[in-house]
Amino acid sequence: MKYCLYSIILLLACASSCYSIALPVLSPANASLTGVVTDAKTSKPLYGAAVTIPDLKLVTATDSLGRFSFRNLPTGTFLAEVKFEGYRSVTRNILLSGSARQDFNLEESATEINEVVVTGTSKATQIRRNPVPIVSVSHDYLVTNLNTNAIDAIAKIPGVRAVTTGPNVSKPFIRGLGYNRILTLYDGVRQEGQQWGDEHGIEMDQYSINRVEIIKGPASLSYGSDALAGVVNLIPTPHAPEGKMIGDIVADYQTNNKMFGGSAMLSATQNGLEWLARVSHKQATNYQNKVDGRVFGTSFNETDANASVGIHRKWGYSHLNLVLFDDLQEIPDGSRDSATWKFTRQITEADTVRQIVSDADLNSYKMTPLHQHVQHYRVFSANNFILGDGSTLLVNLGYQRSVRREFSHPETPYQDVAGLFLQLSTYNYDIKYSLREIDNWGITFGVNGMYQQNTVTNGTEFVIPSYHQFDFGPFATAKKTFGKLDIAVGVRYDIRTFHNDQLYSKPNPISGFDTPVYGSDTTGADKPFSNYDHTFSGATGSLGATYSFSDKFSVKANISRGFRAPNIAEISANGVHPGTNFYQIGNANFQPEFSVQEDIGLVFSSKYAVIELNVFNNFINNYIYNQKLIGVNGQDSVIVPGNSTFKFQASRANLYGGEFSIDLHPFKGFHFENSISAVYALNKGIAGGKAVSDTEKYLPFIPPVHGISEIRFDFDSKAFGMKHGFIKLQMEYYAAQNRIYSAFGTETATPGYTLFNAGIGGSFVNKQGNTVCSVYIMGNNLFDVAYWDHLSRLKYFYGNYQNPAPDDNPREHGIYNMGRNISFKLDFPLNYNLRK
Repeated sequence: MKYCLYSIILLLACASSCYSIALPVLSPANASLTGVVTDAKTSKPLYGAAVTIPDLKLVTATDSLGRFSFRNLPTGTFLAEVKFEGYRSVTRNILLSGSARQDFNLEESATEINEVVVTGTSKATQIRRNPVPIVSVSHDYLVTNLNTNAIDAIAKIPGVRAVTTGPNVSKPFIRGLGYNRILTLYDGVRQEGQQWGDEHGIEMDQYSINRVEIIKGPASLSYGSDALAGVVNLIPTPHAPEGKMIGDIVADYQTNNKMFGGSAMLSATQNGLEWLARVSHKQATNYQNKVDGRVFGTSFNETDANASVGIHRKWGYSHLNLVLFDDLQEIPDGSRDSATWKFTRQITEADTVRQIVSDADLNSYKMTPLHQHVQHYRVFSANNFILGDGSTLLVNLGYQRSVRREFSHPETPYQDVAGLFLQLSTYNYDIKYSLREIDNWGITFGVNGMYQQNTVTNGTEFVIPSYHQFDFGPFATAKKTFGKLDIAVGVRYDIRTFHNDQLYSKPNPISGFDTPVYGSDTTGADKPFSNYDHTFSGATGSLGATYSFSDKFSVKANISRGFRAPNIAEISANGVHPGTNFYQIGNANFQPEFSVQEDIGLVFSSKYAVIELNVFNNFINNYIYNQKLIGVNGQDSVIVPGNSTFKFQASRANLYGGEFSIDLHPFKGFHFENSISAVYALNKGIAGGKAVSDTEKYLPFIPPVHGISEIRFDFDSKAFGMKHGFIKLQMEYYAAQNRIYSAFGTETATPGYTLFNAGIGGSFVNKQGNTVCSVYIMGNNLFDVAYWDHLSRLKYFYGNYQNPAPDDNPREHGIYNMGRNISFKLDFPLNYNLRK
């Protein structure tokens, strides 16, 4: 890989030698784009087709004559995309200089492989021409699949899963890897909360997400550490088109946990000035299944808001965004009464006697004293400056603050005293300079990173120390098109400086809780954390190519090297993390993870079928994983009663597998979509170390083989005034997962299961063809199957049992996943023309 990186650097140096890097002035010219969108077969205009210029974040819709227009545009070459339901989208690179006109003819098609993506690229590009494995998830997919949070909404995508702690806490997994190996973005800006925590979800309003782009593989080249396994970019609702005011009001109810949610959004744009505002809320009581009944400790109450203002001019655009997230979240501990098997609650600090939870409390929306309060605030500025010579400068700056309080004291007057109290401040920066394309060469230089500070001393329990870190990562990428061949290449070097603060603590003489102490008070105090300084660094790179044999068939290949510095918990954890039932121990001697992944992909698309095959092989050095510790007596190692002890270990790892999908569309409106994904993960042990035992030969917590088959029929009904109607039946298959890390009782096998889901919905329109209301009725797990998802942490909450009981007594296992759930959703859109 070292010699490959040297070759890439040489190639970039040669390619950029003909350019001047001196920063030119902003573009002084003013351009416009107009055109008409029509049906390629009938030449009739298409009313309501979406026309987008992704790099300028501009979108508009065609009028009743199929016309569209953009005014006050910068000069240069930009990719334009046109979409209309039931038609294959069209993309074109358009030279904007003065008054440009471009008409589009769309062909009817039930298939779609021409999606345009912006994640991990310097300029918008078609997926089928991008050698990196990436998938785009549309807004229609998000609203026509039942989910309870933003990450669950994508967990059925082949190769993507989620580790969960109940219905509102989910973290993305891509091809068997998650936590700090997956970077979650919000509109291209990295999301920084407390990703290291098992029960720490992604702080995101699901109603604000318009679409999602997912990179399946190392994206360290574009984003640095924490993107070793992939990227999930959650892209919010765009601003209104020029001269329009748009909005929507959403009402949502789910039967299983009595969840009700709602969201209201309004946006307007006039003369290049734009604004958007949204407020959302959702609330649920405890979910239920047919074995456990209602699962105590799974209620939540979440309120979100976001607002943005922006300006579009001939020099580009500038946006300012504000996002607020506030979640009250319960986490179960699994404890039950041994006689009745009903859930119990902690009522005293000593926890020697428990109270059985009443049916009234199980059905209540009220938060219990033991809960989490998670607040996340984000402000960021996104700017794209079009320079005079056709080059571009992207400058994204952001600040976010995550405040996490986990209340673990059940008795008055200390119920409002947080056990874990984490306050994380992050300053993000991302700067990219893209040179003007010459001879189809696209070259970008950039640097991004962050400064981060985490304070933990305001609580009574300390599982990690306070720390600060600084990330710095310069990079360069190049892309070249040779007719049907696209080649992409890039290099990067990351540096992370890291400092942990030492911590002394003593019991408070009044409350008895641990309290930080300083100076002379440290005499006789515990010292769970010491000062620690370290610098992690590493080079990464990527080389890939796509060859399009025709518009119907293309082949991709990519090799990339990923980098990830160890996170704070892996290095320094030393304590009980509330909500996990774990005493966690870190290891200060860890080195960064480095991966090398090879990807090959094939795509065939015709009017009647889309067939995709993607395979990968990923080898990781210094792979860090969590292992349960066993005492000298062969039983669980217990440092704090009631908590199993886990310690992070490092090894070499090999993950391989892939995804295969075939979508058949034999006639208009009918879809038969099938996919299967698999990942196998081997623990290769330490280089030169002892052989790996049979109980350790697999990596822990790898999702099983997963398949989905869906039959869907799309229709319009003039008699009922309905457009974009659908009815579907879906089968989800999960194989048994017996390839587990069973050593020391770290992980247990999970039996396979099959779930059936269904949905029906559509949009009711008025005489003018405008949508009045969209209605969706969807159901998951229709046959109320009792099952464990292999990545559900609640599977290991055994209550009063340290280990699972035999299979013939399911009551003495961990907590089952959600049973049957039916969702009813109404969406009322708003659409007005503004006065000029």
